[in-house]
Amino acid sequence: MMSGETKTVIKGNTSKYVKLNVGGTLHYTTIGTLTKQDTMLRAMFSGRMEVLTDSEGWILIDRSGKHFGLVLNFLRDGSVALPETRRELLEVLQEAKYYLVQDLVALIETAVKQMDATIDIPVVKLICNRHNNKYSYTSNSDNNLLMNLELFDKLSLRFNRRVLFIKDVIGSNEICCWSFYGHGQKIAEVCCTSIVYGTDKKHTKVEFPEARIYEETLNVLLYENRDTRPDAELMQATRGHKGVGAEGYHSDDDADERDREHRMRRK
Repeated sequence: MMSGETKTVIKGNTSKYVKLNVGGTLHYTTIGTLTKQDTMLRAMFSGRMEVLTDSEGWILIDRSGKHFGLVLNFLRDGSVALPETRRELLEVLQEAKYYLVQDLVALIETAVKQMDATIDIPVVKLICNRHNNKYSYTSNSDNNLLMNLELFDKLSLRFNRRVLFIKDVIGSNEICCWSFYGHGQKIAEVCCTSIVYGTDKKHTKVEFPEARIYEETLNVLLYENRDTRPDAELMQATRGHKGVGAEGYHSDDDADERDREHRMRRK
């Protein structure tokens, strides 16, 4: 013990206030709160064991004080708002186990399991790297690239919490490519770029196969059940065609065809 520190037994009625110094974090609470549940804190403050105090009467507990307030609030109310990150949840869990607050331990373990389960939800990933200027772009490529980005935002809003949407805009050789994952495995890919060979140089063509992208997004929803794989016949039925759907497909060839039809009508 350091100079001025003494060991003593804490006794008193439940309304008595005590001063706690938990790893340098100071708390002021009642014996009633500390002894409300059958925990290590009850043993410390019901006179069954000695506690360490300093010269000013602060009871010293050699633990990190970062989450002690959360533990204390749980003892007060029987419930508490938990941290949103897995790392902090595990930190609180460690403290709850140390103080033997079993109801809080159970609550946190359930929250961690639910968080781990959501990590395994279906994934849609869009790689979009406009700065890859290996070749010049065709006339409608910029428009189609923008429409791919807009569709990503719309889908991420529509299927929020059911599908994890990831947008990767740097560090890739791909210019525009969609990938779809279920049960941790890639189940489909839609590449929206191709190379067009002109008379003088190569061009990069970016397409917007909206129908196929939407179709594959719906397919990954079949992987929401993490216990079993989707039915093979159902997966086949959702892919009724191998090509790109007629609706929503916008490529440079489509634009050229529409221009030709427009010119023919004007003649």
